[in-house]
Amino acid sequence: MAEEVLKTHDLDFCSRPDQRVTRKLSHNSIDVAFSPYNDYWREIRKLCVVHLFGRLQQYRPIREDEVARLMDKICRLSDDSKPVNLSESMMCLSSTIICRVGFGKRLTGFHNRLEKNFKEHDTLYQELIDEHLDPNRPKPTQEDIIDVLLQISKDDDFPFDLTIDHIKAILMNLLIGGTETTAATVTWAMSFLMKNPKYLKRTQAEVRNLIGKKGFLKEDDIQSLTYLKAVIKETFRLQPVVPLLLPRETLRKCSIGGYEVPAKSLVHVNAWAIGRDPEAWENPEEFCPERFIGSSIDYKGQHFELIPGGAGRRKCPGIRMGVATVELVLANLLYKFDWEMPPGMNVEDLDLDSLPGIAIHKKNELILVARKIDE
Repeated sequence: MAEEVLKTHDLDFCSRPDQRVTRKLSHNSIDVAFSPYNDYWREIRKLCVVHLFGRLQQYRPIREDEVARLMDKICRLSDDSKPVNLSESMMCLSSTIICRVGFGKRLTGFHNRLEKNFKEHDTLYQELIDEHLDPNRPKPTQEDIIDVLLQISKDDDFPFDLTIDHIKAILMNLLIGGTETTAATVTWAMSFLMKNPKYLKRTQAEVRNLIGKKGFLKEDDIQSLTYLKAVIKETFRLQPVVPLLLPRETLRKCSIGGYEVPAKSLVHVNAWAIGRDPEAWENPEEFCPERFIGSSIDYKGQHFELIPGGAGRRKCPGIRMGVATVELVLANLLYKFDWEMPPGMNVEDLDLDSLPGIAIHKKNELILVARKIDE
């Protein structure tokens, strides 16, 4: 059924419903995620794919620098025998990477500001845009996303007027989508590995045997880590961060699965249920990365058993950028440290309860003790 909706009848099911909350958040639905399907959406998505998310390698030094900073911080906590709040650390890491990619700087207190209401978001975006418009601003060594969007806004060849509100709407997608999903995925992956020590050991062995005494994994190193990639796929399968993909709305009446679906019908795709479907997966409730070894199934929208970022026209355009961060930070966490439960706790005490929301986070923060492997 998911393939019918997301591929066969993708054009019929590819719009978005007009909802008050998302309309407010997205500046009247002029962003990529919540805009209805029309000529404007096609152009703004193309802009994002080509000019923003297509610059994956350009932003690689930022990802590597921020992950290295996190490893140093965890080393210091390890030296002092202090536990690591991985849930909090992942949110800080992902938001800082997004800040540098989007705005060209690290923002103190950024995550706390994101937690506040729309007015606070809007004020933050305006401050950042004003800084970039300041003629006295020093020329940056590397363009960030606001620079790119402001340049495009002056381009007479772009089919639509790209206003400040359009830029704010795109920044909202980047900040909220990029921060929440990346942080939650790493936290869930580490939680599953801690609950399943044999898979934790196998993943660490792969990383350490491949890299040896290199000290820090860079993105070039990640490509050979077959088992690590399987762990991430299994995390996407068992706990997709957006279990109900963003809602779709039908553009016209169509027939699917023997049913007539009226125009403007609201449609939800349950990625969580698809990932646990016993007809598609053997032992679907078990965390077992081995199921992806030798399998061609991927998460990029071509295999409908695994669709954490959706598929078809409305699939997440930034999933490759998010996964690049997930792979890099997870590989380094497992390479450099052995992980233990805090004193007085064992693996059985680690719960996998989740908080409700569009993006599903672990209900209780993941707090672990890191031991440097060279001790």
